[in-house]
Amino acid sequence: MKKKRWKKVVTMAVLGISIGAVGALPASSAGYTLNREVKNATPALRQAAQIGVRSYDNPAMQDAENKDAILVLSFGTTYAENRAATIDKTVAEIQAAHPDTKVVLAFTSHIIIDRIQQNEGLHIPTPEQALEQLKNEGYTRVAVTTLNVIPGIEYDYNAALFDMYKGQFKKMTLGTPVLYWMGQENQRDDVAEFVQAIATQFPPLDETDAVLVMAHGTPHPANAYYSVLQSCFDAAGLGNVFVYSVEGWPHLDTVIPMLKAKGIEHVTIMPMMVVAGDHANNDMAGSEEDSHKSILERAGFAVTPYIHGLGENEAVRQLFVQRADEAWDALERHTK
Repeated sequence: MKKKRWKKVVTMAVLGISIGAVGALPASSAGYTLNREVKNATPALRQAAQIGVRSYDNPAMQDAENKDAILVLSFGTTYAENRAATIDKTVAEIQAAHPDTKVVLAFTSHIIIDRIQQNEGLHIPTPEQALEQLKNEGYTRVAVTTLNVIPGIEYDYNAALFDMYKGQFKKMTLGTPVLYWMGQENQRDDVAEFVQAIATQFPPLDETDAVLVMAHGTPHPANAYYSVLQSCFDAAGLGNVFVYSVEGWPHLDTVIPMLKAKGIEHVTIMPMMVVAGDHANNDMAGSEEDSHKSILERAGFAVTPYIHGLGENEAVRQLFVQRADEAWDALERHTK
């Protein structure tokens, strides 16, 4: 074990990156830091070493007065009632945690923004529009937080926004999704915390019962988080809990043989998405023959749909509030 540990440290040193003194840093900024021997790190190397909450102090604006805002980024949904019960409620709790700070919501799905405008007459800005508006209103420090579950394509969009706009504000920070750290290198275990939070909505399970947690799925390498999540479910001793996805791996066909091998007779299916929108109502629980509910019933299982988004789960909402708090703490750190 010591030999493997030494080999890892040597490898990181060769790359010019070292493990930060985690115990000496606030939890929100813990991560990797550049090795002290790297005297002239290139911008690309510095950016690659930014893991965890990202933070940028703009040297050209350090004399500007602090005027602060929190920008909450969500994919969005056209389901108005679910939006109110999940996204809006989460944003309200972030606002309650920061009562003296302007909190703005933006959607990353431009299609959803257009449909809401057409169907409801409600304008929700894109992240770019929200940042431009904050800049025009004189806000100089912006903490960006996300309602993403995993650091996939949507979170990459958020990170790209951070890189594009950070030079237009005195300071800008970007928080992490709910699932980010896995307990590596003395970090907290986001996955284990999430398992305990989502488990608060699980029904009691007998040996012939199972819960199927439906993730979205992604072609992004972050799809691997679902395997880590499955391992944490198994380790938590919660009974028969299986993760599958709509558009990634594992999929429903992966899980069905496992259910049969365990003698499962009844399954509860629920979305692992902030909002119980189209995927939950149609792909998962719809009446069409290709819905997950129909497929499972044809396979011989009794099926109970749980059509509630993660944003309706108080324990999960608190994780999102914590991520917003971390982005805010990083915004306040070392800023005059």
